[in-house]
Amino acid sequence: MNLHELLGYLHPFVDYKGENPEITSIENDNRKATPGSLFICIKGYTVDGHDFAESAVKNGSVAVLAERELSLNVPVIVVRNTIRAMAVLADAFYGQPSHKLNVIGITGTNGKTTTSHLIDKIFSDAGQNTGLIGTMYTKIGSQLYEVKNTTPESLTLQKTFRQMVDEGVQTAVMEVSSHALVHGRVHGTDYDVAVFTNLTQDHLDYHKTMDEYRRAKGLLFSQLGNAFSHDRPKFAVLNADDPASEEYQQSTSAHILTYGIDNHADLRAVNIQMSASGTTFDLISPFGSRRITLQLIGKFSVYNVLASIGTAMVLGIPLDQTIASIESVKGVAGRFELVDAGQDFSVIIDYAHTPDSLENVLKTIKQFARNDVFAVVGCGGDRDRTKRPMMAKIACEYATVPIFTSDNPRSEDPVQILADMEEGAAGERYVKIVDRKEAIQYAVRKAKKGDVILIAGKGHETYQQIGDKIFDFDDRKVAREAIEEK
Repeated sequence: MNLHELLGYLHPFVDYKGENPEITSIENDNRKATPGSLFICIKGYTVDGHDFAESAVKNGSVAVLAERELSLNVPVIVVRNTIRAMAVLADAFYGQPSHKLNVIGITGTNGKTTTSHLIDKIFSDAGQNTGLIGTMYTKIGSQLYEVKNTTPESLTLQKTFRQMVDEGVQTAVMEVSSHALVHGRVHGTDYDVAVFTNLTQDHLDYHKTMDEYRRAKGLLFSQLGNAFSHDRPKFAVLNADDPASEEYQQSTSAHILTYGIDNHADLRAVNIQMSASGTTFDLISPFGSRRITLQLIGKFSVYNVLASIGTAMVLGIPLDQTIASIESVKGVAGRFELVDAGQDFSVIIDYAHTPDSLENVLKTIKQFARNDVFAVVGCGGDRDRTKRPMMAKIACEYATVPIFTSDNPRSEDPVQILADMEEGAAGERYVKIVDRKEAIQYAVRKAKKGDVILIAGKGHETYQQIGDKIFDFDDRKVAREAIEEK
């Protein structure tokens, strides 16, 4: 595709009639620029891509898209907003790949990862080649790739969709973060289904207020499109038990399917029974009632399952086939994951890093715990400080032995993070151990037969960030080693 043809997708905002080199790739990282690249200058939080344009040209870029004039020996095309322009150009350059896929976007505070994996399992079992983009990795068919963000920026996203199309993927499932929605990372993505899990406090370091956070999540539904299509209808799958769903129903013209437990909904779970080995419930649906037996534990798991069944339903997967897939799922890495090294007490690893998710997990544990409950809990640095005392208060309320420790302190002093947590635990009994490994070891040493240890906050993560350094750290590995040592 040549430069004139590519820039034509920005018309009428850009009127460029200069040189017309062939564009072989689009890059926003000067280190990835090669002969024939169009380099896009993006202003970030810490660096400005305009400062690296000259380096990109030296590496072979034949044109530069910028927000201001630059003195370079290649064409410089100036636009008002390079982030928005990048989304348009990426979609065009890669041949609008999302139009060739069934794309399912999942947003919400908690449950995105589990729900995306459940949906991926349903469609894989239905014989489809699937793709998945999320917190843990990107999956294309059977191949896994590492990720930096829950939702990649538009250039990487469209390139990934293109690879999915080229490798025969039919359905792509992706987690959509509030940050991605605000920054336009998913602009140009043609979603077929948008799923809402829930809205609870998180990311207020960025969004500042819950109103802004709720509005950010709602962008996924308002961007589903306004036209009705009989051949390819759009659907919003919404949690009827969450008040934010009322706003999102008003935000979209798409067909709506609701799910819930407490309120009236199209899909509803009733007669829920939980144990240490799983959860059962009766599903009420437009296609009749079914008794479902899950290997997953907790009320939050029921919500994730309902969202997944609703998504499969609107895309035409038979209900009984969907249920068979759901019932075969044993779990998702780092989400209520059991560590079993032959011990006579339970160790559970969970990604719970918000007040709501921590409370949900601890409530679930209390339903089957026979003896003491240990809760190893930390809060990340450079993130929402207001949730720290809330996390501590919840740990003290539901755990017999709350243990406050480090998560990913990043640039903050971990001692100060713990001090913030302690404000929510005034008058309560708890243990404070700054070193996360020592905190896990302490819990394992103290645990007796029938006790339950929850290690919360990091889940599937295999690192810990302290300052500007990344260290190998896996809660599951540390817990297993501590058990074996005991």
